[in-house]
Parts: sequence; C-alpha cells; structure tokens
Amino acid sequence: MTDSDPFDEIIEAETDRDPDLAVIEAGSRTLRTQGTGAPEADVPGRPEDPALDKALREVEAELATRWGETKLEPSVTRIAALMDVLGDPQRSYPSIHITGTNGKTSTARMIEALLGAFELRTGRYTSPHVQSITERISLDGAPISAERFIETYNDIKPYIEMVDAQQEFRLSFFEVLTGMAYAAFADAPVDVAVVEVGMGGTWDATNVIDADVAVVTPIDLDHTDRLGGTTGEIATEKAGIVKQDATVILAQQPVDAAQVLLKKAVEVDATVAREGLEFGVVSRQVAVGGQVVNLRGLGGEYEEIYLPLHGPYQAHNAAVALAAVEAFFGVGAQRPDPLAIDTVRKAFASVTSPGRLEVVRRSPTVVLDAAHNPAGARATAEAVAEAFDFSRLIGVVGASGDKNVRGLLEAFEPMFAEVVVTQNSSHRAMDADDLAAIAVEVFGDERVQVEPRLPDALEAAITLAEEDGEFAGGGVLVTGSVITVGEARLLLGRG
Repeated sequence: MTDSDPFDEIIEAETDRDPDLAVIEAGSRTLRTQGTGAPEADVPGRPEDPALDKALREVEAELATRWGETKLEPSVTRIAALMDVLGDPQRSYPSIHITGTNGKTSTARMIEALLGAFELRTGRYTSPHVQSITERISLDGAPISAERFIETYNDIKPYIEMVDAQQEFRLSFFEVLTGMAYAAFADAPVDVAVVEVGMGGTWDATNVIDADVAVVTPIDLDHTDRLGGTTGEIATEKAGIVKQDATVILAQQPVDAAQVLLKKAVEVDATVAREGLEFGVVSRQVAVGGQVVNLRGLGGEYEEIYLPLHGPYQAHNAAVALAAVEAFFGVGAQRPDPLAIDTVRKAFASVTSPGRLEVVRRSPTVVLDAAHNPAGARATAEAVAEAFDFSRLIGVVGASGDKNVRGLLEAFEPMFAEVVVTQNSSHRAMDADDLAAIAVEVFGDERVQVEPRLPDALEAAITLAEEDGEFAGGGVLVTGSVITVGEARLLLGRG
C-alpha cells in the first residue's frame, strides 16, 4: 500500500471519530464495488445530526467501560437488583422468551411480525447487533430511535449507579442493555415482549422474566467453555427459561437435549409442543427471493405461506415461530380454531433478517451470513446450495477467536472454490494470519488468500468471483461473525 492510499488518507482525516467506525466508513467510500438498493430500515446507521451522534457515542463509550458480553459472572443477582429499584418493569407485560444455539434472532423477528400483524404492540430484544446498538431494542418492529435509546439510558442511569454501588461487581454491558430494554417496553407500553437470551438461560440477564411461552431453537455445541461440552449439558442451562405452568415450544433437538428439556417441563408442569409431533413443516418449495411453505400449527394447517428468507432452517424457524404465537393466543388449548390464515401470510411475507443470507450486491452476487459456529455454517452451506446457482463461490471469512473456527471452515470447504481470510475491528477477532494457518490446513495453500483489512478482502473476493466473466455465475459469501457481516454491510453501502 502506498503512502497516498485514499483509504488511509480518509482514516487520518477522521480525527474526531471513533477509529473503528472511521475505518469502516472510509472503506465504504473507497471500495469500488458499492452495493445496490436502499439501506434496510431496521438496520439504522449513525444519526445524521452531529449533536445526536455525539450524545449516542457518549452513551456507547460509557457502556464500553463495563464488562463485555464475553466476560460473565453466572448469576442474575445484579439484574434482579436493578429490576427491583426500577419497580420490576419486566412484569408489566407478558413475554415470549427464546433460547437455543442457532436461529434465535430470525425466530424472534418472525414472532414479532406475527404478533404485530394481529395488532399487538411489540417489544423485541435481540443480540448481538449487526450495525447499530439501537437495533437490540425494537418497538413495533423497528429499532428504537437514537433519541429514545439515549433517553432510556439517562432515565435509568441513576438506578444503575445505585446498584453498582451495592454489588461486588458492576452491572455488565449486557445487563445494562437488558435493563434498558425492559424499561423501554414498560414505558411504551408494549402488549407483549419478545426476548432473546444472550447466552444460556438460567443465569442469563434476560431471565428475570416469567414468560408465558418459552421457545428453544435447535441446540448445538457453542460456548462450550461456559455452557458445557455436550448438547445435553448445554440444554440443562438453557432449560432455565422454562417457568412454572408455561408452554414450551421445542424445535427439533438432539436426543440428550430433548430429554433434559422434557424433564424440566415435567418438573414445572409446563405444556410442551414438539416440532415434528405437535407442529412442523409439512412441505416447502424454493421460490424467487425465498420459499413457499406449508406449516402444521397447533391449531391446524397453514398453507401457501411465502417466506422471503432462504434455506430449510428458516422454514423450521417459521414453524417454531408460528407455534409460539399460537401458544401465546391459546390456540390448541383454550381455543380450537387456527389463526387467521391471511394475517399469518401477510406477517411472514413481511419478515426480514439482516445479515442472514442477505443479498447486498449483484454482478457478482455478494451474500452476507452471520454463521459463526459449525452448526450455523452447515445450515448456511445447505441454504446457499439450494437458493443460489453459483458456478464459483468465494468465501470471505472473519471469525472470533473464541469460536470453533476449524469446524466452521470445514463446513464451508466443499462449497468455497477459494477463501479470503480477514479480520473485523473487534478485539475478539481472530488474527488473520492465525485464521489463515487453520484455513490452509482445511483448504490447502493454493485456495487461501490473506487480507487482514476487510475492505481489501472484499475487493479480492469480488475480483476472484469475476475471473470467469460477468455472466459466469460467480459469487461471494461473507461470513464467520455478526461483526464481520455488519462491517461488510456498511462497506457495501447498506446502512
């Protein structure tokens, strides 16, 4: 790279900006391959007003001084204390609580869309965010505004400091955000909250709610250093969200995980609905921009539902989401009739899931997917093979150092002609050279290219995909981490 590189010049000029964001935005201004189409409304960018942007950065900076999401002390003592001094806002509305290893956010978005279509005011809390921290807290299907995010933080800040002073450890980043979400939902107020756990279940900060419906998406091996080394052990932790007399919606699970979850349900007199038995996917057909599915719910069959998301796993997420909403409305228990089919169709047709097999560019096609563990990567690989007819697919992989990176790469090896390894701006990112060493063992030296800077990695991958000509069917898949996908989304002009 020369001294006059425009990318570096822009970075140097951004002296009053967050350095990581400056890198991302400089890349988006110098990368030759801009994305097409307008940014997604549910993935906001930085506030345009400088004063508002400054105020949001100040809140983000304060939150950044707290324990990050990878540093945990397994208890709900601090968050429970915060809820107590706030007057237990999380008890002012019913909730649907979602745990599992993969598919939580997409399932949460589908549940939210269904509830909204039935004219309920919703609050949704999910993590991590793709681009903006405000994405984590949504009202009526849209992230709260930067103004409201700042106001919510400032409203509860005195109570946060009060709890900090009383506890051995200060509230963590995730605990504060959880408190903000529950307070924002109560203030709105919402009719129902859709809450995704951060990690695990029993001691997750979100687990100060007593949800009427508990949802468990497929459990696989992830965070094994904290949750356990088998799917059964992990299920033991995740079963903590199942509360007395609740309804439990179980996606298809490994046998040992299913046994643990069913045992917990019996212990607390919870009603169980299992995918493949009480509900499920009857059939599915690939369609333009997604798929058409027929689902069996708790109250009957729901036919010809268009889902604008790719992959078999999204069809299964849809079945789980539908059953969860049916259970919330008492379908199959208090009422025998299914939900109104036209409303269900309208809701599913409106679903978006940014960063999950999201097409952000054409010629060549660039797809973003936030798969970050082997199970997610296998599901993504299957979906890509089904939904796209790539003659040559180039991977761009930037992963976190605490993940099973080898397993993730092995899942993608059969489909990537070549892979460009890189790293995102997070302190958790695996060094590109370390990632490359593993990639060479999986792919062989000739199929691996190293580009530590994400803008360069995208540029290299697009060039490789174009080698056979514009109409040859080459494509690029950017994956490995939500952070990598979020930064690539900005670089490609989406947000």
